[in-house]
Amino acid sequence: MDLDKLRKTAAEVVAREDVRYLLGWKKGTFGYRIAPGFVEDAESAAELIFSPLCTANLATYLTLTEKPPLPRGQEPDDRKVAVMVKGCDSRAVTQLLIEKGIERESVVIIGCPCPGVVDHELLAEKYPETEETAELKWSDKGFLLLQNGEETEIARDELLAEKCRLCRYPNPVVSDIMVGEPVETWEPDDDQGVAEVEGKNAEVRWEYWQEQFSNCLRCYSCRNVCPLCYCEDCILDRLNPTWIYRSVNFSENTAFNLARAFHLAGRCIECGECERVCPANIPLGKLNRKLAREVREKYGFEPGVDPEAEPFQASYKPDDPEEFIL
Repeated sequence: MDLDKLRKTAAEVVAREDVRYLLGWKKGTFGYRIAPGFVEDAESAAELIFSPLCTANLATYLTLTEKPPLPRGQEPDDRKVAVMVKGCDSRAVTQLLIEKGIERESVVIIGCPCPGVVDHELLAEKYPETEETAELKWSDKGFLLLQNGEETEIARDELLAEKCRLCRYPNPVVSDIMVGEPVETWEPDDDQGVAEVEGKNAEVRWEYWQEQFSNCLRCYSCRNVCPLCYCEDCILDRLNPTWIYRSVNFSENTAFNLARAFHLAGRCIECGECERVCPANIPLGKLNRKLAREVREKYGFEPGVDPEAEPFQASYKPDDPEEFIL
């Protein structure tokens, strides 16, 4: 990725009168930290980066912009929001467009072809981070780590994030501006995480998820980071009627996690953000990818790929053979 070209493109975009600001990635304050950045002028665009450390899906911020009603005397700012997207991020934007969560004319999409990002926890485990900010770049062999004045070549398979091992769309599926050349796609790995759980009998699977959901803190980080959990009035928060009690126990935790998983069926774009931010390390990706695979294989539907598609749960095919239904 040519950072000079990226920053020049970003500066040109934010200079437009019809653009409010741009969402991108910036260096954090220490180590391998990367922070979402809001760029409002050309000068700030010089701080933007795109590297294997840019794991966060910025599409989640698109539904958090100001909405009416506004404070008295304040007029709504209806200018566009620009956003940098990787392949998986672009699928989230596309799915939001399909569901009318955002309008196409309200967003400028800057596509960033992605060779794959790293697993931050794995990176810190193998190459402990220090207070000094570090850089990670893509290289011919995989990744190049620049830390404390030293360069370290790292094989791609050593640190590649699970979501990237399984990725089918490393290049943005929709964009207004593409920065960089499309990357060569790769054959996705078999989903060993899902296969591992599927290989257990029902009783053992139940014990497995009982152990996982019992650790849930109900902090709602998974819901808050998910770009497709954008309802202003979440049914899981309602008290009248009460669907899920506030108690943090296995029963209520299970109800919360399963309800969220089924709400994402045919909508999850497998960006892995829910699992990345979970402080209890619950393997939410396995659950969501299982449902995504069922929808893909049984119904031939893949969310976030075609902006002209209908939402999965709102579509109907009269010639559906339904061969898998007993």
